Amino acid sequence: MLTDPESIMETLQETQGEKDAPDRAETHPNVQLTELKPVLSPAMRAAFKMVQWLERIVVKYSPQGNATFFDPKDFPWTRILEDNWQTIRKELDVILEHTDDLPNFQDISKDQLSITRDDKWKTFFLYGYGYKSEANAARCPETTKLVEQAPGMLTAFFSILKPGKHIPAHRGPYKGILRYHLGLLVPEPKERCRIRVGEDVRHWEEGKGMLFDDTHDHEVWNETDGVRVVLFMDVVRPLRFPASWLNRLIIALIKYSPIVQSARKNGEQWEMSFEETLNRAK
Repeated sequence: MLTDPESIMETLQETQGEKDAPDRAETHPNVQLTELKPVLSPAMRAAFKMVQWLERIVVKYSPQGNATFFDPKDFPWTRILEDNWQTIRKELDVILEHTDDLPNFQDISKDQLSITRDDKWKTFFLYGYGYKSEANAARCPETTKLVEQAPGMLTAFFSILKPGKHIPAHRGPYKGILRYHLGLLVPEPKERCRIRVGEDVRHWEEGKGMLFDDTHDHEVWNETDGVRVVLFMDVVRPLRFPASWLNRLIIALIKYSPIVQSARKNGEQWEMSFEETLNRAK
């Protein structure tokens, strides 16, 4: 399922040879789906309409409706993470000793190239769309246990933003998933380390979580001189039946998509390289 601009552009180039779309993507890498619609093939238009239909179903059957941010207190598993944030922070501190050796987000997930191309967004994955990184999890055993208690957890990693990093406006690929950030390392002034989701702007705080729908247009800034780190998680969005069943099916299909499988392979290759780097340093 292709719902992000970068993936649509790649498909267009491979299957249609359209001239307009690649040019527009180069000058406007975050072009919205509605702007791309005129250059889509009939098959891609059908897929686009299917995604729109699915997201309407998600909103209709979601207890949270179509809000930008949600109250973490409505999700009991978030309290467990917040109560144990210092345990997570201790494991993070060990990982941060190797920050320069960590992969950029786009090194793992190539579709992120539409929003980041520098070395200021580092990652350390424990889970990626349901696939567990055994080596990384072994380095952070307590954090791994804590994220595994979250119902419907799909992805969990340390998201590390270096000073001055700006992630431009974009939207997530599918509304059937919710995103959670737990503040672990937030530099001062914290108000300059913030996220906008729709029209709502918030900043991270250490030991506090925020839960939001990333299919709303959103962007991120770290306008401080320090490093910002959050525990970044994606979880299956709670829905009423029968939409809950349909949502699980869609997520299962995405799990086996080429984009996810490519990211999984890239992650495994990085893990092997990281282990070799650490062994040489001993």
